[in-house]
Amino acid sequence: MINMIQDKLIKWYKENKRDLPFRNTDDPYKIWISEIMLQQTTVAAVIPYYERFINRFPTISSLSKADLEEVYKLWEGLGYYRRAKHIHETSKILMEKYDGIFPNEYEDILSLKGIGPYTASAISSFAFHKSYSAIDGNALRVLSRVFEIKENIALNKTVKMITELSNKLIVDHDSSSYNQGLMDLANMICKVKNPQCTNCPLSDDCLSYKHHSEKLLPISIKKVNHKELSLITGIITYEDQYLLIKNDDGLLENMYGLVQYEVESPYSFISKFEEDYHERLEAVSFIKDYRHVFTHRTWKMHVYHFVSSKPLDHMYTKEELLTLPIPTAHKKIITSII
Repeated sequence: MINMIQDKLIKWYKENKRDLPFRNTDDPYKIWISEIMLQQTTVAAVIPYYERFINRFPTISSLSKADLEEVYKLWEGLGYYRRAKHIHETSKILMEKYDGIFPNEYEDILSLKGIGPYTASAISSFAFHKSYSAIDGNALRVLSRVFEIKENIALNKTVKMITELSNKLIVDHDSSSYNQGLMDLANMICKVKNPQCTNCPLSDDCLSYKHHSEKLLPISIKKVNHKELSLITGIITYEDQYLLIKNDDGLLENMYGLVQYEVESPYSFISKFEEDYHERLEAVSFIKDYRHVFTHRTWKMHVYHFVSSKPLDHMYTKEELLTLPIPTAHKKIITSII
């Protein structure tokens, strides 16, 4: 069985693979950018971002010379903004340490900022055709079903075990087609719910299909401490200008956002703002409640309109707002109001 699966998978992939812009290249830079964008984001959502980004920054050199704010603006809407900061920093490292040439050794790739084992394996396989298994959630789902692995795939020890199993499959085979075949099979046939087993090229070898456990597997139970924050969020204006503050650190580092506080009322917001910025605001009206879900937290934003009696630092016109990198959580508020 173990000697048949990879051949069937690769054959199926070559006949059915999706036509994706980042597959039509073996440029490690472009593959790296696509893999970072694809973290926690769907392929369909990534494609237009990837094409715009590569069009603007076609090389490591061009990215390394870019202003970080422009990188953030092109990333706007993708979320997980620290990824954008890391690729910008890494592009500079690649210029300084590797003369702008992406390294081809796994350990060197893994040492780069923002690159973990999966991404290092994907680049090694897709760009350099080396025998590394790129094990993400899709690969875990397919392999846990094929081999009827009943351990929790959310645990590191299970991931390690499946990776070792997959590394045996990949030896002396086309690693790129194997890894991308797992991705496409997961996307097109071996889906999270209602897998289309009768159309699967691996159905004859799949133990979970044989034992009717394909709808039970994989077992993926994650312990998540999810926090909900109740925030007063301020649309602060002076005449036709709006106040946005650049975040220096934290969840939305280097992005521009509305001022918000975890306080109990707009009047408490005014007091806190005066304490921080030494200016007094007037509360004008309640606008609307908004909710935005992050991976480990939820913002429940109670949006109020506040007015300043004089212009403040960091105030922007409507036209200027369009040029700033603004996180989705606040952009949906701003675009619905101004």
